[in-house]
Amino acid sequence: MLKLPIYLDNNATTPMDPRVLEAIRQVPRHAFVPAWQEPYAYDDRPLSIGHGQTISQPWIVARMIELLFERRTSGQGLGRVLEIGTGCGYQAAVLACVARTVISIERLRPLFDSARDKLAPLRLTNLRLVHGDGRVGHAPNAPYDAIVSAAGGDEIPDAWLQQLAVGGRLVAPLQDGASQWLVTVDREESGWSRQRHGAVRFVPLRSGIA
Repeated sequence: MLKLPIYLDNNATTPMDPRVLEAIRQVPRHAFVPAWQEPYAYDDRPLSIGHGQTISQPWIVARMIELLFERRTSGQGLGRVLEIGTGCGYQAAVLACVARTVISIERLRPLFDSARDKLAPLRLTNLRLVHGDGRVGHAPNAPYDAIVSAAGGDEIPDAWLQQLAVGGRLVAPLQDGASQWLVTVDREESGWSRQRHGAVRFVPLRSGIA
């Protein structure tokens, strides 16, 4: 069984949310990596999935989803979630275990097709994949109770902020000079507020489809 390390945030040790840990345990990570990476599938580290992209380490996936849960009241699920950057489909599968609906966008057609094939055996009826430009979000299913991005840029796209529901939370990596940080953005009736968490390293956020 995969054992995830306790993470440090703001110099305080915080235990993982059991709902997130259970979702991580339910999804077979080896099914989402290339065959030559399978021996390392349950290591707590990112792995190459081709096309210049990676599958995030399990700890990062768990951490980002837990940050989404911090915005929800006790016993409340994640509702409707938008994921930017499907990649191999692993995080989308984990999200589908804890959310009512997941819309996941991938800009690279080869990855989109591969993720669709990898996800098919899991029969996740609450998960929908979209081949499109993640920078513009996915307006047809907005607003979203939660948005999570697996790619980082110099700013949070305005489309994401507008598609986030009041009371919702966005989690994304954000570039700040030579460093990249995990940030949360909460939307209130009065506007948006942002908080910075730990340092991370994600692939760049790109525009367009390919």
